[in-house]
Amino acid sequence: MFKIKAPDGSNNLCGKNIKYLRENAVPPMSQRQFAKELQIKGYDVDHHFVRRVELGERFVTEIELQMLATFFNVSADSLLKPIA
Repeated sequence: MFKIKAPDGSNNLCGKNIKYLRENAVPPMSQRQFAKELQIKGYDVDHHFVRRVELGERFVTEIELQMLATFFNVSADSLLKPIA
């Protein structure tokens, strides 16, 4: 069965951008800290979610994409664009 993948073979387009935003936040956050911050905002995720998204191992739903965009105060569209 054919599975849809990003050009780099990953399961999402936003993982690298999420990692970049997390690492360049002020102050930078670990994956565990990021998951904890999302939990405080009411999202049921853990550091395994963050790791798998950032590595492109996990598909990201549009609901999750919007949650991540809201957290970083960016557009969902910007999370899908390659990092310059």
